[in-house]
Amino acid sequence: MEDFAAQTSRYLFATPGRQPLMLVRGQGCRVWDSAGREYLDFVSGLAVTNLGHAHPAVTAAIQEQAGQILHTSCLYHIEPQIELARLLTENSFADKVFFCNSGAEANETALKLARKYAKEHGQGGVEVISCLGSFHGRTLATLSATGQEKFHAGFHPLVPGFRHVPFNNLEAVRAAMSSQTCAVLVEPIQAEGGVNLPGPDYLPGLRRLCDERGVLLIFDEVQTGLGRTGELFAYQTFQVEPHVMTLAKALGNGVPIGACLALEPAAAVMTPSTHASTFGGNHLATRAGVAVLQTLLEGSLLPHCRKIGAYLMDGLRGIARRAPKVKEVRGKGLLIGMELDREAAPAVAYCRERGVLLNATAGTVLRFLPPLIVTEKEVDQVLAVVEPALKTF
Repeated sequence: MEDFAAQTSRYLFATPGRQPLMLVRGQGCRVWDSAGREYLDFVSGLAVTNLGHAHPAVTAAIQEQAGQILHTSCLYHIEPQIELARLLTENSFADKVFFCNSGAEANETALKLARKYAKEHGQGGVEVISCLGSFHGRTLATLSATGQEKFHAGFHPLVPGFRHVPFNNLEAVRAAMSSQTCAVLVEPIQAEGGVNLPGPDYLPGLRRLCDERGVLLIFDEVQTGLGRTGELFAYQTFQVEPHVMTLAKALGNGVPIGACLALEPAAAVMTPSTHASTFGGNHLATRAGVAVLQTLLEGSLLPHCRKIGAYLMDGLRGIARRAPKVKEVRGKGLLIGMELDREAAPAVAYCRERGVLLNATAGTVLRFLPPLIVTEKEVDQVLAVVEPALKTF
């Protein structure tokens, strides 16, 4: 389909800024386009294919489930949904899970839960404090929670009830809190905002502050969860438990699924008829999720992520010392950003033309999101392309 760009323009909304290639096959950390060209994939479908492409356990689970039953709706009990919820709760802080289809839906669930929790526990607050530079989704409510003006343009009036404060500033959160506050929503690491990490006191301070005020602390782990930081969840990396956590992206390794996890007191306010999802947690999606969780829990993938993440970080920092265009390299595990002193898009294009897929976020940040199975040899191949890219531009 050599005219794919024209066909896309003819038939599809022009909402994503697409790169000029069509990927048709993947295996491990590598993908191939419609012309047969091979690439090392350091985007992972935007932190989705954490286990790599065509992972055998996920592929087998999907194939087997497709031959049995795909969907029955939330009106009935679903065996793989129960199993996935068990795996998630037994390996996290949470007591209960709600399944949906995306990160935005998971965050919508958390926002509804926070308001209802406040009303049922005598506070009645409706405001959610979130951070400048954050990204929480594209629905009107999650867009309103997102602290980036560029995503708001053209969609005003936004949903009321959100206040934005600087990330990594505990005093700003304290000052923004009022009798109307029902929750604080934060990404443990701001991923779309440029791979911004918290200081050592920030997340623990948020938990203490929320406990003092009787409001919920919600961690958006849509991108940081499921092994990306080297632990199953990023809150474990920072040793701070939230009251509520949202997941999506890597939970299905490419099959759409989202989840909202919560402690029992918070989960208990979501009673029958308060919330639902027709497709959420169906047989196919949760069967894929079970395969993902079992793979992450049973193998050596999390220690490997920490080790190879440090290897990639060291390599990028070595390049940074030789490239004055680089302002900083930062990240955890295999969520790494290289901030430049100029727009990163030309470097993305240079790397793509030489068989390496990266993406730019926050305009000036090259983001590295390889599958967790990536090897040192593959990292070396990418580093060998990134360095001349920075010298060229």
